[in-house]
Amino acid sequence: MQTADVQGSVPPVLEVRDLSKSYGTLKAVESVSFALRSGQVTALVGDNGAGKSTVVKMIAGALVPDSGEIVMGDVPVRISDPISARHLGIETVYQDLAVLPNLDVVTNLYIGREIYRRGAGRFLRMVNRRAMLEQARVLLADLDIKISSLRQPVGSLSGGQRQSVAIGRALAFASKVLIMDEPTAALGVAESAAVLRLVNHARDRGLAVLIISHILPHVIDLADQVVVMRHGRVVGVLGREETTQQRLVELIVGQESAFLNS
Repeated sequence: MQTADVQGSVPPVLEVRDLSKSYGTLKAVESVSFALRSGQVTALVGDNGAGKSTVVKMIAGALVPDSGEIVMGDVPVRISDPISARHLGIETVYQDLAVLPNLDVVTNLYIGREIYRRGAGRFLRMVNRRAMLEQARVLLADLDIKISSLRQPVGSLSGGQRQSVAIGRALAFASKVLIMDEPTAALGVAESAAVLRLVNHARDRGLAVLIISHILPHVIDLADQVVVMRHGRVVGVLGREETTQQRLVELIVGQESAFLNS
């Protein structure tokens, strides 16, 4: 495996150590290890079926590993479901976004984390729409997300705006780690640029960011560290200075460029 000391003395926020996951006789992920650090973007790349999504789902609590461990602050943690992950400060934006298209922007931002009125209103679980609307405006303004009305259904927004709402929701609640699965998939150039600014915003906030992406120019522009997977294993960990499109392709397909171009 190709490795690099890309992080210096910055302590890890989260480490995966020898994670493995099988489906019957198929080994989807085998002995995967890497670390995420505060204020840095780690890209997880590889061909389809390399095991990237399985790794992300184990960190996010959607899957439980067969073996290995996830460590935060030098303490092994059990992430048995997405709620466990959220309690640890881990938020995930999946490729399907998990937004509710028939509900408005504010409701989507606070779904499952509604702000309730004080006193008896909280006991009766009466939602404080005014507080949610005010906080949503501040949040989206801070992230430079431009949506004309926060009361319009998310389904009426453009693809980039829906992606921004999903990322904004994760940014509002993530305290340690932000995971994004293909954040710029199916977006145009301008909308991709807006989403990439949100990734940089998350890094500037001090979050450890993990992204899955097939778009290698975005990976090269964003990532402080690139973890390359092939056939369920990590085959390379590259720092920013050594990450080139040619080297990534070599590691992803398992062949040297000279052979590929012959």
